[in-house]
Amino acid sequence: MDIEDLKLFRIVAKHGNISKAAEELHFVQSSVTSKIQRLEAHFQTPLFHRHRYGVSLTSAGKILLAYADKIIHLFTEAEKEIMYSDIPKGPLSIGSMETTAAVRLPSLLYSFSLHYPEVELSLKTGPTDELIKSVLAYEIDGAFVAGPVHHQDLSQQAIFEEELVLVAQRKGTDINDIPDLNKSNLLVFRQGCSYRKRLEEWLHAEQIMPNKIMEFGSLETILGCVSAGLGITLLPKTVIDRFQYHYPLSCYKIPKKFAEVTTFFIQRKNVVATLAMQKFLETVMDSCKNH
Repeated sequence: MDIEDLKLFRIVAKHGNISKAAEELHFVQSSVTSKIQRLEAHFQTPLFHRHRYGVSLTSAGKILLAYADKIIHLFTEAEKEIMYSDIPKGPLSIGSMETTAAVRLPSLLYSFSLHYPEVELSLKTGPTDELIKSVLAYEIDGAFVAGPVHHQDLSQQAIFEEELVLVAQRKGTDINDIPDLNKSNLLVFRQGCSYRKRLEEWLHAEQIMPNKIMEFGSLETILGCVSAGLGITLLPKTVIDRFQYHYPLSCYKIPKKFAEVTTFFIQRKNVVATLAMQKFLETVMDSCKNH
């Protein structure tokens, strides 16, 4: 058994299907099956249940997956520490809420890439809950999320302060002409989005029952549908300021209790920061000082 066997095991577990894992790995299916059987022989227990829809982890398989995540991560950390210790280079995977990625990060990422071209920077966007899970699973090195985040395995650093505003289609010039929220659709990101949660908490506190909740996958789709009159949403004012010339939108203040939100950068506490990560955080903090 070696590290590649554990990587293969984790990919099979991710897909729950040996043929799909073989496709991702560019192996023949029989080769993947053989390697899984060799692992099961090593541990002297089945790691997967086989069924007509694919495979699923046994209790032993779930235990091995937890350790495989840690082992693969530590091996990757060792590679980073040994191979990329002199200058910032190597892989660096960052997560971010889509609104932060659209408004706050473009110039920051450009500056970082300009100064450290040998760092292989990648960005994953998603809702806060999903990003937290990705950091905990060692899938990404750190993430910009709405916080504070309360988890014993995570460290967090406050980065941006945001003001959330109610966003609706622009109608006329009367900024006090707030739409009827009881008759409006809520246009939101999928579950796990912290801004969606704030919007729902505020409406619940006001005893407002929206017409329906409609989920969308991208910021621009939400902005386009709001500007077309399909419904309302809750977003940082910085987003509306950035896109006000592209979409006919109006924004309205909401109670301070629900409007104020801080964006934090989170990392796992047990991870040794590579030089690339150290320089990335320096770039982030310098960007905050300049704004």
